[in-house]
This record gives sequence, C-alpha cells and structure tokens, in this order.
Amino acid sequence: MIVYSSKSSKGTLFPVRSMLVFFIALFGFYVCYFSFTQITLENEEEEMNGAEERTNVLCKRPSEIPYEQMQYVHFPRPMSYDRGECECTPVRFFVIVSMQRSGSGWFETLLNSHPNVSSNGEIFSVRERREDIASILWTLDKLYDLDWHTSAAKNECTAAFGLKWMLNQGLMDYPDEIVDYLIKKGVMVIFLFRRNTLRRLVSVLANDHDKKTKQLNGTHKAHVHSQEEAEILARFKPEVDVSSLIPSMRSAEQSMDACLRRFRATRHMILYYEDVIRDDNVSAVSGAGVPGTPGEEAVQPARQDPHQPTPGPGGQLGGRETHAQAHGVCSFT
Repeated sequence: MIVYSSKSSKGTLFPVRSMLVFFIALFGFYVCYFSFTQITLENEEEEMNGAEERTNVLCKRPSEIPYEQMQYVHFPRPMSYDRGECECTPVRFFVIVSMQRSGSGWFETLLNSHPNVSSNGEIFSVRERREDIASILWTLDKLYDLDWHTSAAKNECTAAFGLKWMLNQGLMDYPDEIVDYLIKKGVMVIFLFRRNTLRRLVSVLANDHDKKTKQLNGTHKAHVHSQEEAEILARFKPEVDVSSLIPSMRSAEQSMDACLRRFRATRHMILYYEDVIRDDNVSAVSGAGVPGTPGEEAVQPARQDPHQPTPGPGGQLGGRETHAQAHGVCSFT
C-alpha cells in the first residue's frame, strides 16, 4: 500500500508540475512583451519630445525679433487644426479694453482689415463665459491657443490674435487675477476710450432708441457703414436731463480712471477715439473716413473737432455741451 501510494502520488504530481512550468513560462513571456512595448513607447515619446523641442528651439529664435521682445511672441499649437507652414510664424496677443459707444467696433474693423490680424469681438458678452474667474481664464486660454473660431479668425498664418473686452463684461470683477494672466501671457492691452463723454452718452441714448424703433428698414444697427445710414440715425435728437448729465459723465470718467489704475502694471497703450480719427494714415487705410454713429452727426474733418473743452463748474453747460446743442446733436431739458 505504501509503495502504491508513493507511485500514485508521483504520477499525479507530474501534470501539476507541467502546468506550473507552463504558467511560469507564460508569465515570463508576458513580462518580456510588456517591457519591450513599454521601451518602444518611451522611445517614440522621446523622439516626439525631441522633435518638438527642436521645433521650439527653431521657432523661438527668429532672427528678425529682438531679444527683448521674445517674451511677447508665441508659437501656439491649436488642437483643432494644423498651422502647417506657418507653424513658426510668431503670434502676438492683444486685448482691446473699451466702453460701449467709444469707437471700438470701428477700431476692431480697422485691425481686421489686415490679413494677418484677428480681433474676435466681444467674446465675454456671453454671460456663461464670465460667470467666475475660472470661466474667464478657460475662455482666454482657448482664445490664445488659436482654437477660437470666428469670422475674424485668420487661422494658420495669424500674426496677432486678440479680442475686445468691455468694462462691464467681467473685466473689473477680477482685476488682480486678470492682470496676472495678461502679464504671464505677454498680452498687449490696448485701452480705447473717448475723451468726449457727452457724445458717448448721446450715442448710448440714440442706440437704445434705435433698438426699439429699428429705423433702418426695420432693423437695428449698432454700427453704420455708410453716410446715408448715418444721416438717417442722426435725425433722432435725444433729450438729455441736465440734472443727471454731469453725474453720468463723471461716472464714465471714473470707470475709465479705475480701469487704467487697476491695469497699469500690464504692457499697454492708451488711445482715444478722437485722436485716432484725426490720424491721416488711419483715414487712408479705412477709406472714406469714419461714418457717424447713431444719434450723432458724421465725424468732422481732421483737426476741426471741437471736443476739447470740459463741462463748466456747478453743472453749467461747458464747451462740449454748447457745441452739441448748437449743432443739433441733442437737446437739454
């Protein structure tokens, strides 16, 4: 019985050992295959990273860009398309900071007339994009990655890319965080304001009136592009309450001052609508001058703009108000 049992146990152990050796061999094969695959993937990733680093080195050293300007140029890699032969075209970022009825629409149209400049409008007019600072920064990242598609986008060979941002569209809600972002990204901030706050107020009132009446063949146009349209809209003369006139103008001026103060650390330039339209080079680029905005007469020839005097003390009509009333821009009550 003992011998039989010993022989029987040896016989039963043989297939168990064979199976154990088989599983060990299979596990060894799996480990070798996994290691080989991992090494291959790592090599491919290193090659891709090396190629990307070589491309970055090549793109980040263009001879025509001064060394001190290198922090302001970028080589975005959008996810939605390939920049192709323009991959190494440096891109500069900008943002136009303005207020409604300050000439920003015309100024943006002027910029977009350049084949390699894209200004993408008031993207923060959509409330969801400015609900909080996270939404704002996510939107800016997508924009400056060139993954923002509008009719103004030039895509592959864009050399300057930006947007228009109004003061009442979340800009002043998170100024410190936005300033840090703009500095980090090397964004040029273009402040575009209007010296003549009275004419801006008249334009706001007239634009609100046209939203209701739709004077141009039943449609509302915030910006006109012909002398005929400007004359039609200029027929409306809004009545301005003198008691609220000075506070309204001062409120606008305080908003501009607060913006300039909070964003003074950024790389920026300050433009005024009245100064820009006097520039002969701008007039030549834009064609037949600047059309009038709703509720206003057409812009006068260069160096004949009478908008320099400031309101008189104590709420009295100053030079700007007197001129506006004399030329039928508005009436005071």
